[in-house]
Amino acid sequence: VQLQASGGGLVQPRGSRRLSCAASGFTFGSYDMSWVRQAPGMRPEWISVIARGDGSSYYADSVKGRFTISRDHAKNTLYLQMNSLKSEDTAVYFCAAGNGWFTPDFWGQGTQVTVSS
Repeated sequence: VQLQASGGGLVQPRGSRRLSCAASGFTFGSYDMSWVRQAPGMRPEWISVIARGDGSSYYADSVKGRFTISRDHAKNTLYLQMNSLKSEDTAVYFCAAGNGWFTPDFWGQGTQVTVSS
C-alpha cells in the first residue's frame, strides 16, 4: 500500500495550491479518502473527507469554502484544491484511506505547505 502526497511548497497569502495523493496497492474506489494536516506544535486536524460511494464530502470549518476535495478513480488519485490560503494553513498535509470517515487504515507521507510572503 502506498499513498504518495505531492504538491506542497511555498505559497503567498491569498494564493492557491493543489495537492495530489497517488494511491497504489489497494482498491482506491473502495476507501473513503481524507486529508489531515498538522501544524508545528499542534494536534492533527482532519480537514476533509470524500466518501467512496457517492462522493459526499466533509470539510472542517477552518477550510470550508476555500478548499475542495476530489478524487479521480481512473488515476487512483486524491486531490485537495486550496484557495485563498492563509498563514494559518501552514502545515504538513497528509492523505489517508479508510473504511470509514475519520478511521484511516493507511497513511501517506506528508507534504509541507508553507503560506508566507
